[in-house]
Amino acid sequence: MTTLSVSPPNKSLSNKSYLLPILAVLAGMISLILWLSQKYSWHEANLLILGAALGLALYHAAFGFTTAWRNFIINGRGKGLRAQMVMLAVAVCLFFPMLSAGELFGNEVAGFVRPLGWSVVVGAFIFGIGMQLGNGCASGNLYHIGGGQLRALPSMVGFTMGALWATKDYEWWTNLPQFAPISMIDEFGTFLAIGLNLGVFSLIALATLWVEKRRHGNIDKDVIPRSAPLYRYFLTGPWPFIWGAVALALLNFITLAMIGRPWAVAVAYPLWGAKGAEWLGVDLELDFWTYWMQPGRESALTEPLMTDAASLMNIGIIIGAILAAALAGKLSIQWRMPWQHWLAASIGGLMLGYGATIAFGCNIGAYFGGIVSGSLHGWLWLIAAFTGSILGTRIRPLFKLNNETSARSSC
Repeated sequence: MTTLSVSPPNKSLSNKSYLLPILAVLAGMISLILWLSQKYSWHEANLLILGAALGLALYHAAFGFTTAWRNFIINGRGKGLRAQMVMLAVAVCLFFPMLSAGELFGNEVAGFVRPLGWSVVVGAFIFGIGMQLGNGCASGNLYHIGGGQLRALPSMVGFTMGALWATKDYEWWTNLPQFAPISMIDEFGTFLAIGLNLGVFSLIALATLWVEKRRHGNIDKDVIPRSAPLYRYFLTGPWPFIWGAVALALLNFITLAMIGRPWAVAVAYPLWGAKGAEWLGVDLELDFWTYWMQPGRESALTEPLMTDAASLMNIGIIIGAILAAALAGKLSIQWRMPWQHWLAASIGGLMLGYGATIAFGCNIGAYFGGIVSGSLHGWLWLIAAFTGSILGTRIRPLFKLNNETSARSSC
């Protein structure tokens, strides 16, 4: 892969070649924020800012799901998985009391509590394979693009096409046999539900420690940087995984407060696909597809894209990752890779989009959002997607994709 560097790694504040990209990104971001506030409202502008904060955290912590799972599957290293358990533990302690009360700061809030059925199992399994072929998940591809990794572009295009395709089949999948939604908060009460979830998170973390110790004789620890002031690491990275875990949990909670639901990424892709089809003049008669007849989705087809919360936050993630890369002195364009990788990314993207749409979400909306909502479908999604990732890692070599991972591999 060829890297075209546009900013050297020298982080000296007197270095103009380091400062100029940062100032340019900030100027563009502020201009977009002000435009949104004037064209629509400060609510839309704040959603972009929130997305940018998520993008910065994702990039600086190299916090992902794809590589973390693959590293455990292939190498028996579980630091990334343990970070995810910390993220979930912090989040359920914040979310469950508010979801039980039904309001946060005077605003109505609700979680993602979905049915348990074949659409979740098959969709998450397909998504798990797609994660490994596409070298990224829903959030990962966004911050990869922001960091200049154009290899994420075919995956994102495939994601959009797969998601739109899945909306056509949505009625068939959701009409398959399924169990009614189960909320642990409703079934067990707030504090017992928190305790049960914390217990499961602990068991998963302990299992990764056992596997890692057994295979390697040591534990790959998350090290807090000490060679420079913490504020400098906060601005320029890299962050320890634990920082990213806590930041994402807190920012997801802010999302709940702002829009009344947890953070979701994949839900924007079907809309992008539909808007793109309309822009190209393709008449798909979307109004007759069950997916678009659900409350809130039919209106999304007629409203401006820049008023869609998920789309704004996704755009914000890209911008935040660009800013993070500039702050790190690593803003670059990586554009060349073997044709097999492009093919894998395109196929993986299709699987990501299709799988996420029929499974009620991706690693963010279904796994993270489902579990912190107390919904059992989040756990079902995790099991199915992890199983798909196991298969995906076996398929990767067919496309000349390396299964080796480094300590700071992203997504």
